[in-house]
Parts: sequence; C-alpha cells; structure tokens
Amino acid sequence: MTEKSMGADYYIADTENGDHIDDPSEDSLFMLLTDLNIADNTFVTINPADEEATWYASVSLLDDGTYEVEYRDARRREHELSVQADLNQIARDLTIWLARRHYPGRPATRSTRDF
Repeated sequence: MTEKSMGADYYIADTENGDHIDDPSEDSLFMLLTDLNIADNTFVTINPADEEATWYASVSLLDDGTYEVEYRDARRREHELSVQADLNQIARDLTIWLARRHYPGRPATRSTRDF
C-alpha cells in the first residue's frame, strides 16, 4: 500500500518497507499498523511535514505481538512510551495526538468563548 500526494500539509507516515502516506487519516494509520510484520516491516514513523518542527511519533511491532508506541515533542517537553496491543486504540490515540501538534500557518484553536 503506497499512497502519495503532491505533498503533506501536516505530517508524513512512513513504514520500514517503504509505504508512505501524506497526512494519513485514522483509517490510513490503522491500515499501516495492520501491515506491520516481524519479517520486514516492523515500524511506522510519523514526522511533521515542516522540517523545523521538533516532534515525532512511532509505533514498533515487538516480538511478542504487542506494539511499542512512542510520542515525543521537544517543544512541549513531552515524551511518552508505552506498550499496547489494541491497534484501533493506537490509531485513535495517534490521530488525537497529531491533531494537538503545532503546524505553522494553521489557525490557532479557538474557544467557544471567542464567538
């Protein structure tokens, strides 16, 4: 599965075997995760499209069939590392975490009090 576009606006997902998706949806992340295998495709990395951003996320398949999930954002001094088994939950959590990252040029989040 390789899906390429004219370029990512927010982030890029790559796997060890060369699959690449610009700005993947939760479903696309789930599909990348289900394609992981011990033989030749053990990880997915998600990096910002903006090369100056200081965050990344990764998911690695472990020998026991679980997944090591890592989130790092130097700008916010965040680093989380866990071992999980539920691919649906991992894809959902990744999507939520990615939505909270800083993307230059994207409007700031507004509160309902702003209206």
